[in-house]
Amino acid sequence: MEALYQFVKLDKSEKLQDFAQKKLDKLEVKYDWIVKAQVYFKKEEAQDPKGYICNIKLSAPGPQIFAESNEKSFEAATAETIRDLDRQLGKRKSQMKTHSN
Repeated sequence: MEALYQFVKLDKSEKLQDFAQKKLDKLEVKYDWIVKAQVYFKKEEAQDPKGYICNIKLSAPGPQIFAESNEKSFEAATAETIRDLDRQLGKRKSQMKTHSN
């Protein structure tokens, strides 16, 4: 899966990118039909104590899958966003099985 990272008004972080990539790799193992991921990190100062936002759009068969989380750190936001995507992908997978029978 191709992954594109964007840091909105932030410095690029290899550490954060690696963290997100490891999580995405686990999703790809479970759902090998994911084509591409677009990952956005942004900080909203006005939303303290949270305000660390991660949103991810996945390209896969069917409509685009999207999730966003706002947490106290980028790592927590990334983990929560991935959990949400995992739930959505699980639903999509069960729908795909239904249609292929």
